[in-house]
Order: sequence, then C-alpha cells, then structure tokens
Amino acid sequence: MKLSAEARDVVETCMRQRRIGDKERAEIEAVIAALPQDRVLLAKNVVSNPVGDLPRYSIHIRLQHMLTFTTFLTLAFTGLPIHFFEAVWAEPFNSVLGGVGITRIVHRTIAVLMVLSMVYHLMTITLGPWAQWRAGRLDWRRTMLPNWKDLRDLRADVRYFAGRGDMRPEMDKFNYKQKIHYFAAAFGNLVMVVSGTSFLFPEFWNWLLPAAIASEWQELMRLSHPHEALLALLVIAFWHWYNVHLAPGRFPMQWTFLTGRITREHQIEEHFLEYLRNLVELPEERRAVIDMLESRELVAEAAPGGKRR
Repeated sequence: MKLSAEARDVVETCMRQRRIGDKERAEIEAVIAALPQDRVLLAKNVVSNPVGDLPRYSIHIRLQHMLTFTTFLTLAFTGLPIHFFEAVWAEPFNSVLGGVGITRIVHRTIAVLMVLSMVYHLMTITLGPWAQWRAGRLDWRRTMLPNWKDLRDLRADVRYFAGRGDMRPEMDKFNYKQKIHYFAAAFGNLVMVVSGTSFLFPEFWNWLLPAAIASEWQELMRLSHPHEALLALLVIAFWHWYNVHLAPGRFPMQWTFLTGRITREHQIEEHFLEYLRNLVELPEERRAVIDMLESRELVAEAAPGGKRR
C-alpha cells in the first residue's frame, strides 16, 4: 500500500513517539507495503472478533460511559414525569416510586451522581493527555478536538455515500460524526446542569443576574430543562444507538463500550489512521494481518515471510 501524505505523517509521528528502532521500522514498513491499496478489500477480508480485536477505550472511559448511560436514562425517566406530572402517562411512573415527592428526591440524587461522572470525565481527558505529553507521546489528532480534516472527511464521506467515491476517507481515532455527537452531548449536559441549578439554587441566580432579567432567566431554564432532556433522549434513541449498535455491520450490538476493544473491520473502515498506529504499536497485529494477507493471497508486496501477489 502506498500511503497518502497524511497517513505517512501519522505513521512517522507514531514511530518517532514510540522510539521505534531501525529493525522494527523496516518490519513495519514491509507490513504496510504488503497491504492492498483497496481498503474496502482489506476490511472485507480481515478476521474480526465481534467482541473486539484492538484496544480503543481505557477502563476510565468505559466506567464514565456506564455512569453517564445509567444516570442519564434514570434522570430522563424520573424528570419527565415530574415536569408533566398531570399527564396520564406520568402518573404510573410517579406512583411506582411512591409519589412525585419521592421521584423528585431520586431525580436530584441521581443528578449529583451524573455531575460527579462529568467531573471524573474532565479529569480523565485533562490528566491523560498531560501524562502523554510528559512522556512525549501526545498526538492531538487522536483526541476529540475538532480540526480542519473533519470537514474534509465529512465532504469525502458524503461523496462516497452518494456513489462518487471508491473508498471512505482515511479517518482518525475519532471521526467527524463522533466529534459532533460528543460536543452536542457536552452542550446538552451543560444546559441540564445549569438549568437544574436554577431550580435548586434560585437565590444564587437572583443574586448573580441583574434584577431586570432574573425572572426571564428562571423561566428560560424552566423550559430548557425538560425539553433538552427530551431532545437528548430522542438523539440517543434514534442517532447514537443506531450508529453504534443497529447499523449494518454493528447489529445487534457493538461491544466496545464494555470491552474497550474495537473490531479490525470497523477500525480499518472508519478509523484507518488509528489502524496504522495499531500496526506500529502492536507487533501481534502486524503478525495477524500478514497471516491474513497470505491466507487470502492478498499480499501486495514482499513482506516478512510472505509472497508477492
């Protein structure tokens, strides 16, 4: 495989950060050269374990996802019946917990847990990159920070799905869709926290804001809180769950949020630049892909112990 300039820079940066020696560098280059130029062909032929083959998420990220997942759903299914307490469908929800008063206590308790989960997440995404920077292994392209490449990837992906491209773009560890979803969720959580504090601490907001707008602010927050929750619930149900678990190739479930590992097929298809880093960082992955290429007779160039196609 002949790498693009962008992919070549990713490989060179990763080898430099990992302090790869000449012998291992030659092995990595040979494996990359053995890959077929057609990434669709490569993704279709790799052997993938549905539970996951390659590392993606740390235990911290998985714990935070589980905390956010459980607290969000609990907050949605306790908060909406509180706001619409007179609705026919809300009464059974509240009665199961012992009345709207108990539901309100449960809702506020779970809200504290969700805020603590957000603090945990902020510490992880701050201290993790700082430790990588100290070790000389930080590559900002592997983070959730948006960049111009995301716009190029979006345009190229639209062309691909419109039938005007042969392959999807070479996307990084987090692609444009995931970044959009991440920052949309972050904004939604911020709205929920700020609006929620206006209910719990109205005196604080009355003290902080000018008297002329304090009442309007409280009314805005009263409307924002339940409607943002409903919007987030719909986004989770119809966008996130579909893209992650129900889309073709992912159905019936993607295990990454539990195992922290991603399948080879998915990595190559949607995160090819990260897959190249896997080849640099994981000798066992280099051996696995060469064995696959030899068994499928797809070796494009001479590789360690391999043939020529």
